[in-house]
Amino acid sequence: MSEHHFGSVEALDSALAEAVVNILATAIDQRGHASFVVSGGSTPKGLFRRLATTELAWSKVTIILADERWVPDDHPDSNERLLTRTLLQDNAAAATAISLTPQYPNEAGNLLTVQAALDTVGCYDLVILGMGGDKHTASLFPCARETPVGLTTSESVLMTHPTTAPHARVTQSLTRLTHTRNGFIHIVGDDKLQVLYEARSASQSGEIPNRAPIAQVAAPIGKFELWYAPH
Repeated sequence: MSEHHFGSVEALDSALAEAVVNILATAIDQRGHASFVVSGGSTPKGLFRRLATTELAWSKVTIILADERWVPDDHPDSNERLLTRTLLQDNAAAATAISLTPQYPNEAGNLLTVQAALDTVGCYDLVILGMGGDKHTASLFPCARETPVGLTTSESVLMTHPTTAPHARVTQSLTRLTHTRNGFIHIVGDDKLQVLYEARSASQSGEIPNRAPIAQVAAPIGKFELWYAPH
């Protein structure tokens, strides 16, 4: 796994934004469009605000969340709400966003609709994943009974019900998230870096995969790169 370490969050956000734009611009030049999967939470807020004002053919970019809390899109905990207020502003307001909760609160109908939407996208150009202190990524939590399925299914999306975090979740599966030309793991803080290294070591020594979902994309050799800064 390639690693990019920076001395500050500001330096990380600047370099990461530049890398994102380069990948998306190359995809647009080569295929006429670009697809970009992002994660929610507090870590990417600075990155999103930088990207929003960047010069790019945003009308040719499709943006999709890696996961979403099973809440209305105007709920304070909604990742879609965060995305709308940070990334989908200024220049990037021209991008197309695929919702993970288009039929809330109809779970069964929602999964079918999202699956169909993701099927039209094909291989992603870039996926950026975060990580929690419990080694979860997207909404594939060690505590969720659905995580073993999420790590192995060929389906694009599923519902998960973590016991250590609020709300049920809609999450893309490991198979769908890794169907990408480029992948980044975006983390901030020495504590999280240590957790990531522990997860990777445990996975290499044969630990059950669903105990450390992030390890499935943090292999020493693989397409996902680490982008990191201390607090």
